[in-house]
Amino acid sequence: MLKHNLVIFASGNGSNAQAIIDFFREDSSVKISLIACNKPQAGVLQIAEKEGIPTLIIEKEPFFRGNAYVEEISALHPTLIILAGFLWKLPSALINAFPGQIINIHPALLPKYGGKGMYGLHVHEAVKAAGESETGITIHKVDEKYDHGTHIFQAVTPVSPDDTPDTIAKKVHQMEHQFYPRVIKDLLNQTPRG
Repeated sequence: MLKHNLVIFASGNGSNAQAIIDFFREDSSVKISLIACNKPQAGVLQIAEKEGIPTLIIEKEPFFRGNAYVEEISALHPTLIILAGFLWKLPSALINAFPGQIINIHPALLPKYGGKGMYGLHVHEAVKAAGESETGITIHKVDEKYDHGTHIFQAVTPVSPDDTPDTIAKKVHQMEHQFYPRVIKDLLNQTPRG
């Protein structure tokens, strides 16, 4: 019996979205109801098409100055809205419509290396430049500030002197794919529905 609808927001190739889809593929209680994307050429849209998941192209004007697509998303009754490489800051209208239901994954150990402009390789370049001995991922609730909401989960990986931003990125990507779907499942298990 279906208990949970998930909505995924993504801007890029969609590797985290694919990991989440694969993780819940055999779970009849969970449905990926929508993939929302702000880039019409993004690879994640090809994943959605291949997987038969409806898509929504997010346009800047209605997102930030209109209703932020609240009505369209509310109609799906999502248990969680999952940011998986979605690079726009969410408008207050969306955050207020789904309080505590929006989560994000960040490729560093917040509060370090978060904030505007800190995404993708920029984060790993900053970690390397600072000579950090470890980095990792942070899964957190989303509020009105970049990379600021309550932390739900962190995992750590060592950074060796031989690591480059690219090798750090590979380690962190593996952790994202390993842990994000599991943390989502844990959150769903804490949320009665249906």
